[in-house]
Amino acid sequence: MPWWIFALLLIPFLDAVLLAVIVTQFGFLNWVGMVLLVVLTGLVGMLLVRAEGRRTFRKMQRSMVRGEPPTNELLDGGLLIAAGAFLLTPGLVTDAIGFLLAVPVTRIPIRAALKRFVIVPYADKKTGGFASGNVWTFGFPDQETAQGRTDSTGGGTYDLGDDDYTVDGDGSEDSYTVEFGDDDDRDDDPFAR
Repeated sequence: MPWWIFALLLIPFLDAVLLAVIVTQFGFLNWVGMVLLVVLTGLVGMLLVRAEGRRTFRKMQRSMVRGEPPTNELLDGGLLIAAGAFLLTPGLVTDAIGFLLAVPVTRIPIRAALKRFVIVPYADKKTGGFASGNVWTFGFPDQETAQGRTDSTGGGTYDLGDDDYTVDGDGSEDSYTVEFGDDDDRDDDPFAR
């Protein structure tokens, strides 16, 4: 079973256990008081999410006017949607998670960790490094395991093999001829030009 399904099943269980422990430990807080507490935390949380959502939307508009991509604001919007879902779910554990995602003091480190450990590695995997700028501009990323293994001859040049190509110069600096392999191989290959 994936860990996130286990976490989704564990959260309601923890909510029920925590509510039962609080009601039995605190005599002045009966079941009606506990229900009112859960409803009150949900309402306060939703007001907080609404205010933070408006603030995030204004920040997103300002960054787009400046011509910058609103990546942090979009992540904040996603975290605020998750916070709203957690705050609408009755229970103290879900309300605590919702408040952690809604309050900027805790949301900013969560956003940074999400960006570093989830989004950037996923984008790099899908784009081959173009998303974060980790692009190989010379050679192969791992020269030992590259399929077309080549040996360096020094000076930044690579030997492609014995009969892959030949370069003939006629003595002038502006002209040369490059011949690739044998012409007999072309007759067997219908796609060769």
